[in-house]
Amino acid sequence: MPASPHVDRPDSRAPLAARAPQDTHFPVTRETLERVANAVLDAATKGGATAAETEVSQAVGQSVSVRKGDVETITYNRDKGIGISVYVGTRRGHASTADFSDASIRATVDKALAIARYTAEDPAAGLADPARLARNWPDLDLYHPWDLPVERAIELARETEAAALAVDPRITNSEGASVARGESEFVYANTEGFSGGYRSSRHHIDCSVIAEADGAMQRDFWYTAARAPEDLESAQSVGRIAGERTVRRLGGRQLGTLECPVLFEASEAADLLGAFVHAVSGGALYRKSSFLLDSLGTQVFAPIVDIREEPHLPRARGSAPFDNEGVATASRDIVVRGELRGYFLGSYSARKLGMASTGNAGGAHNLVVPGTDDLPALMRRMGRGLFVTEQLGQGVNAVTGDFSRGAAGFWIEDGEIAYPVEEITIAGNLRSMFRDIVALGTDIDRRGSRYIGSVLVSHMTVAGS
Repeated sequence: MPASPHVDRPDSRAPLAARAPQDTHFPVTRETLERVANAVLDAATKGGATAAETEVSQAVGQSVSVRKGDVETITYNRDKGIGISVYVGTRRGHASTADFSDASIRATVDKALAIARYTAEDPAAGLADPARLARNWPDLDLYHPWDLPVERAIELARETEAAALAVDPRITNSEGASVARGESEFVYANTEGFSGGYRSSRHHIDCSVIAEADGAMQRDFWYTAARAPEDLESAQSVGRIAGERTVRRLGGRQLGTLECPVLFEASEAADLLGAFVHAVSGGALYRKSSFLLDSLGTQVFAPIVDIREEPHLPRARGSAPFDNEGVATASRDIVVRGELRGYFLGSYSARKLGMASTGNAGGAHNLVVPGTDDLPALMRRMGRGLFVTEQLGQGVNAVTGDFSRGAAGFWIEDGEIAYPVEEITIAGNLRSMFRDIVALGTDIDRRGSRYIGSVLVSHMTVAGS
């Protein structure tokens, strides 16, 4: 379980760089992180800060990649660091270091204080409202270390790649397969008395291969990612899907310019959801650089769309009991029947907007978008149109909502895949695209923090590049 949010400051004579016991992967102990955090706050207060906050963190990991059966890279990381923000009235200064020694802590705090004294006053600057800080929180089951010797990681990567290459003889080359495990831990503390943190893990397997037919080549990939190793897809499954996705793109054609329905595969629909999150996040709103300004309480999506933020889902990538400022997170409705009910705000952006923090300092948490149709049903409903499985480039204007991106995928006729398409561009405006959503899929991609299935938009402009 995470530590209590109120931690008594330990004896300052205790060594800050105490080594972690041999039964943990981390460089230092949890108690060391807490002692360092308290030392930072002590130094900031003694140096003249009226308020201060710090995040002390560490991470360990291993990554292995192979290509055509040969090991290309083996990477290990063991990192630690301290981020320090101090406030002198409404002036803020920030500095960081990777050195946990007493001398380094004092020097880094001094740098942050010097920056604050030369920074312009900002009435919105400051710590989070103490009334909104988390006091108790659940164990979200986020930490699952993977006991994966490098030799076994190499075997898994080779199995993944071999499974992809075995799919079809037209798969003639590989961009490689990789297997990685990672663990991290942090403690966040501030001078309002909050101190808390926890461990988390994140592991993945991925593979990308190349197929060739009639002098043309295509590539595609697949990956699995999870907090716990037992939640990962098997190496063979990842490789097989990567190979199948690559082969089905062979024989790609271009399209002439037309207007038609567009179906975004679940992984690509997550990008659309990301554009929405950016547009209704504090930074874009107070800078007035969003196409969804002043949209709270208005219809921004089709009535079939509901979006709920669920920060407490066990093992999920976007789960967190509190945000980057210690503000408690809670489940809430963001969109109900297409109507926008909430923004994503940290304390600073909330003050700029005359509102209250929503517990989103650091970004949105798990977003859940329910669907009603499986992918074949969505294709049948579309009848004729474009199924997008890859988007290329940026091409999104966050201020106007104009959308234009390179794409690849499949042309759908009579509700079924007719042939692959490539080198095309899809264009529209996000404000209209959101309102033109006519169906949502149940094929939800759970590898990230945006739980959304495939999305069918009634019409967009499609053009050959």
